[in-house]
Amino acid sequence: MNANEAGDLLALINATLNATSAIALITGFVFIRRKVVDKHKRAMLTAVGASALFLVFYVARVLLTGTHEFAGEGLARITYFSILFSHMALAVLVLPFILRLLWLAQKERFEDHKKLARYVFPVWAYVSVTGLLVYLLLYQIYGYA
Repeated sequence: MNANEAGDLLALINATLNATSAIALITGFVFIRRKVVDKHKRAMLTAVGASALFLVFYVARVLLTGTHEFAGEGLARITYFSILFSHMALAVLVLPFILRLLWLAQKERFEDHKKLARYVFPVWAYVSVTGLLVYLLLYQIYGYA
């Protein structure tokens, strides 16, 4: 397997991790709405784990193959970069809030956790879903140069 093949495999793994995170987040949301706290906790830790692994594998992929130039043109290019930039900016911004949510849960400060989660959950879910969209657009639909 050469570097480009390994990079493409890592990109697929990352897309799977983003999908896993998104599913775990939604599952965790459903569980906490139903007041099934132990399953909520497991789902959210799954989302954290998938997101953390994503970060490790993303850095590995970039170190291995660098960045790619999106091959789409016109409206597809505008759409792709809109999704990509919002995904990247929000991923950076949401990380300290995710860490804060974990800390609040660890300290059993559940009211504070709940208040913050109202804002963090939709952003984190958006980042997970748009990560999958970026993969589909860059690797499956339009490709890269």
